Amino acid sequence: MSLDSLRDVARRRLLRWGALAAVGGTAAAGARPAAARPGRAGPAGADDRAIPPAARPGGAYDRYVAQLAAQDKFSGVVLLSHRGRTVLSRSYGMADKEKGIRNHENVAFNLSSAGKPFGAVAILQLAQQGKVRLSDTVGTYLTGFAEEIAQKITIHHLLSGTSGLNTPPEDLQRVFHSRDEVQADYERWARRSQPVAPPGTPTDHAGAEVAIPALIVQAVTGMTYWDYVEQHVFKRCGMTGTAFYTRPQWLSDRHIAHSYMRQADGSRVDAVRNLDKGSPDPHQLGKNPGRSFIDPPGDGGFATAPDLVRFAQGLGDGTVLDAPYAGLLTGPKLPLAPQGGGLARRPTSADASFSAYMMPISLLDGQWINGRAGVNPGSVASWNIYPDSGWVGVVLGNYDDVPFQEIIQREIQAVIG
Repeated sequence: MSLDSLRDVARRRLLRWGALAAVGGTAAAGARPAAARPGRAGPAGADDRAIPPAARPGGAYDRYVAQLAAQDKFSGVVLLSHRGRTVLSRSYGMADKEKGIRNHENVAFNLSSAGKPFGAVAILQLAQQGKVRLSDTVGTYLTGFAEEIAQKITIHHLLSGTSGLNTPPEDLQRVFHSRDEVQADYERWARRSQPVAPPGTPTDHAGAEVAIPALIVQAVTGMTYWDYVEQHVFKRCGMTGTAFYTRPQWLSDRHIAHSYMRQADGSRVDAVRNLDKGSPDPHQLGKNPGRSFIDPPGDGGFATAPDLVRFAQGLGDGTVLDAPYAGLLTGPKLPLAPQGGGLARRPTSADASFSAYMMPISLLDGQWINGRAGVNPGSVASWNIYPDSGWVGVVLGNYDDVPFQEIIQREIQAVIG
């Protein structure tokens, strides 16, 4: 498949799904690529013969990202892991230009929509404990919703993106100042959602489908969504650099990358230090992620690349979900058009994309790819799990004017061959 065909895929789909179906040398001056080094040893048989040349240090993928960084078209971290062993880890650019802090493997980046599957994991944890049922309606746990939502829309509808709900309008200019303020506004926002189609209708993950499951987690557990996920997902997986950091932490912690938004005049500005600035992107017009004191429940957060590998391992080894529920998380729910997935090197009748719970999945050349990506003003994030071959790929960046779709495609080509 040509990369030109990938570039034709609409950026709008990337912003909505932030996912696989959207993908379409020399280190930069001052950049310090981290050496590709082993993590924990892989199991027997995970030797160099299983590592495609394009995925190795100095291979095609490594050279491609290095060239982007040399041209100031990428700032961030890329990582490839095979069966628990780090094969490639590179870091480029600055986490905080004002303080002179470089990006490195243990810097956390804004996830945007790439953090949404954590909410699905939280719901499925409660389901396997018998505390919720996926067939339960919204009104089983929450009050204040219209009857057509409370009595007709189920948790399954929400997680699978088939609720028929809309995304209520947001005040992108508001600057929040506390967790409580974000929580209260988010609850009001969720309750303004309205049905725009019958339940069971694909809605491409409307905002309400993210908000309402997070509120259900809170209602059932008595904990905030942020605290529940940090304790029962991040902590279980050993994700010590991942959290729902607040704006004061973003400003003070040396291990959190600042997001640099491209402006209409071509300059880049630090989002969290310039709350008066917003994105000129028509799909995110005026948005600045720094205005939110903390990311709203069900969305966002910050993660390091090794922590996202740990999350992938936790999904695969029963750490966060029992095997049947982990399979339920990533199992195909609804075919996504066009068939062929938009990613395969050569479209075949066997290639396809599907929605799963809060993420899309793809079948390419006989291999499943599970993952999620996200785009925010000043940041990009992607994590892909290749369960059939034991690979995990992560891309985290703190520029928004990068060829993100192509970077993801290059990763896939390096891994699948």
